[in-house]
Amino acid sequence: MMVLTSLVLAAALAGAADDSPAPDCSLVPGWTQKGEPRTFEPDTLFDYMNGNAEGYHAYGFVLMQGVTCANDAGDQLVIDVSELGDTDRAWGIFTANRDIRSPNEAIGAAGQVLPRRATFARGRYYVEIAASPAGDHTEALRAFTAALEAQTPGRATPPEGVGWFPAEGLEAGSVRLVPASVLGIRALRSGFLAQYPEGRAFVVAEESPEAASATLEQVRQRFGTTADAVGIGDVAFTATDDYLGGLVLFRKGAYVAGVSNLAEGVDGTALARRLADTLP
Repeated sequence: MMVLTSLVLAAALAGAADDSPAPDCSLVPGWTQKGEPRTFEPDTLFDYMNGNAEGYHAYGFVLMQGVTCANDAGDQLVIDVSELGDTDRAWGIFTANRDIRSPNEAIGAAGQVLPRRATFARGRYYVEIAASPAGDHTEALRAFTAALEAQTPGRATPPEGVGWFPAEGLEAGSVRLVPASVLGIRALRSGFLAQYPEGRAFVVAEESPEAASATLEQVRQRFGTTADAVGIGDVAFTATDDYLGGLVLFRKGAYVAGVSNLAEGVDGTALARRLADTLP
């Protein structure tokens, strides 16, 4: 059985490698490959990234292919293309690693080009380019980003979950994907999180209304005292937690959602109701 499992995994990784858009220094004139290309699978990524590998595994890491490019001026670009578990997770790892001080750009589903670093997500892929030495490498980074984005397959728009949050009061650029334990609650396995003046809003999509009901009940049991809330989704309640502050949680169809980190005296039911109305 172990041999069969290993063969299946090897075949899956081989297929991923065939489909993955491998980086190539010749995509931009004036650059040549330096050293051998890199390939890392789930059990070897730690050899390349050390402690940072866990962050990639959290988003369903499948495969990384990389290459180092150099030009005659002595500049160097380290390019890595990672395949993640799905399109949402590729976008999610981009949002987790992006520079929050800089705006996103319309590169794939989302991207950024900074003086020494460029990143973007498209389809199941997350592309990173790091430039050295110190200085402004924007021109080269944009050239490689454009070439790599053109050869990367898959969806070039943000996840559907980004549109689940009402626009009123939404902090720009705050929507992100939490790959596990939303709000630090294990029952909320994976979902989207956004910031509002009142607090944090979240949405977790379950497979069915029945599964969502079971999840909401499991979460409700985590809190000592709760109170039913009327007119929010299909069923809702409020609670208070030492770490999460005030909460309003609800189920609507197959979604479990709500608002957390409400300061004392802040009523989050209006935001929770707007969130419920925005959900499909």
